[in-house]
Amino acid sequence: MTDQLTVSVLGTGIMGAAMARNLARAGHTVRAWNRTRAKAEPLTADGVRVVDTPAEAVEGADVVLTMLYDGPAALEVMREAAPALRAGTAWVQSTTAGTGAMGDLAAFARAHDLVFFDAPVLGTRQPAEAGRLTVLAAGPSAHRDAVTPVFDAVGARTVWTGEDGGEGSATRLKLVANSWVIAATAAAGEVLALSQSLGVDPDAFFSLIAGGPLDMGYLKAKTGLILEDRLTPPQFAVATAAKDARLIVEAGRENGVRLDVAAASAERLERAAAQGHGEEDMAAAYFASFDEND
Repeated sequence: MTDQLTVSVLGTGIMGAAMARNLARAGHTVRAWNRTRAKAEPLTADGVRVVDTPAEAVEGADVVLTMLYDGPAALEVMREAAPALRAGTAWVQSTTAGTGAMGDLAAFARAHDLVFFDAPVLGTRQPAEAGRLTVLAAGPSAHRDAVTPVFDAVGARTVWTGEDGGEGSATRLKLVANSWVIAATAAAGEVLALSQSLGVDPDAFFSLIAGGPLDMGYLKAKTGLILEDRLTPPQFAVATAAKDARLIVEAGRENGVRLDVAAASAERLERAAAQGHGEEDMAAAYFASFDEND
């Protein structure tokens, strides 16, 4: 297979759109589909062909990349694409699907003779747009050359976690990483809300921990978004983070682990979404510290 591929991107939200652009900029032929076509249309300016159906997107593709809301959404869209799928096509499944969905996704791949890669990514809007994501990937060594050009176009680093994408080793690592991101974001919002409620200048706290083991660039980045009213466009939206937090809680429960912080973080994110912050950056979970009428 040559390095110049025909790639189908199914799902063009924050991450999918950035990935499609970077694939096109790398010289690949890219066809994109999104359930709301208008959200995908701007990609045409980058040389991406936007199509009306998943089947039209995947026809003749070397690689199909899914970046959708969750595992059931990915499976539903792939079922819509099924009539046009070609045996032997590589399926790069980058949706944060959760462990519970992996069996169904892998079974679909087997039934349609697809080469399945479990390939979620680490990173938010800015690294996605810059092609600097970290790709967590599991899939057969014999077929990795087929997807390496895709991973190189969207990411700065690929971390291989296993030979069988259906075992979900990349997804499991992604959930562990996201559990830390979500917990840190919730803590950042709470420390800011508490400092303000107690009449403490947040900068006094930042100065207190500066340069020590408790200092954290992520803390300042997320609280900065709140203090400077830069929550849109989101790096990682509240609604999506809430979904991921629930997947983390479910994964823990399925494996005999109680994740109280993740569960509380999911509740905070869902409360912020209900207050109207769902499409803002996940730092907007900060607002869940206050009653809606405050």
